[in-house]
Amino acid sequence: MADPIKVYPSKPRKVYYFGTCLVDMFYPDAGIAGVELLEREGIEVIFPQGQTCCGQPAYTSGYHDEARAVADAQLDLFPEDWPIVVPSGSCGGMMRQHYPALFRDTPRETQAAEIAGRVWELTDFLLNVCHIKLEDLGEPVTVAMHTSCSARREMGVAEVGPALLRQLKNVNLVEQVRPEECCGFGGTFAVRHPEISSAMVSEKVETLVDTGAREFVTTDCGCLMNIAGYAEKNEQPLSGEHILSFLHKRTFQKP
Repeated sequence: MADPIKVYPSKPRKVYYFGTCLVDMFYPDAGIAGVELLEREGIEVIFPQGQTCCGQPAYTSGYHDEARAVADAQLDLFPEDWPIVVPSGSCGGMMRQHYPALFRDTPRETQAAEIAGRVWELTDFLLNVCHIKLEDLGEPVTVAMHTSCSARREMGVAEVGPALLRQLKNVNLVEQVRPEECCGFGGTFAVRHPEISSAMVSEKVETLVDTGAREFVTTDCGCLMNIAGYAEKNEQPLSGEHILSFLHKRTFQKP
């Protein structure tokens, strides 16, 4: 049986945009970049104003009732049969993979499963639904790529970011050693197990710096915050950017 994540729909006229908490609070430029990339592809973007959290922090901490209450508030935000795009493999994975189980044997079971089936990680949507073609307008640069665990394992998009970056003629993409290893963020994991998380992000920063790149891009803001924050605190020559902001910066003409 084919993986349903890889049965791509035709390019739609409209999409819903689920912005995520970290984009909303810390990286709004990434959210806006995603909207403008979609609009440039001729897609109308609907941003439901009532959206909050997908429920993942409570869910991964074992508080399933609390997670269900948070997630329940999102279910009525997407009434039309349009794709729901998410600029995060982590939040996308929560909605696509865990909503059906979270609402199983509840009155919302059918609705949650239907919504889950419409959820797409945004870079995957741009590449494989919009078939986006990128023209690089930036100066030559070397970058490394970090794909979050959820984007890699739950949403199956480990090759999507590199494929988009390889469209950019002036971007030299270098690969880190053990690219599949976690950065140590893991949502509440970093708070509950700070010593282990710190050891993991230290190793991740070291492998990124060892590539020779001085900039990395990632599909998830949690990883971005964790890796870039550790590098800055420890005076490592490494800065980070969400891939959507990076793609936007290099492919939009400045006014």
